[in-house]
Amino acid sequence: MAKLKLGTIESDKPVRLTIELPAAVHRDLLSYAEAHATEMGQQALEPAKLVAPMLQRFMATDRGFAKFRRGNEKPKTSPPSGKAP
Repeated sequence: MAKLKLGTIESDKPVRLTIELPAAVHRDLLSYAEAHATEMGQQALEPAKLVAPMLQRFMATDRGFAKFRRGNEKPKTSPPSGKAP
């Protein structure tokens, strides 16, 4: 079996979102949950538990999004060093 992109799923305080998915996407999530469980040696998670880690992984590997974030970050200010500029 090929290595899945999604690794272990961390437990975190959730924020509730209500979304509608096409039936085909739900079926794919069920299949992915089964594959993930097999790879991790655990019981399959409910599909809703996969969505957040999948989105997180997607955004972390999206080059366009990373470039957008870098362009929109506010400059970090360094703590005063006691020297005049």
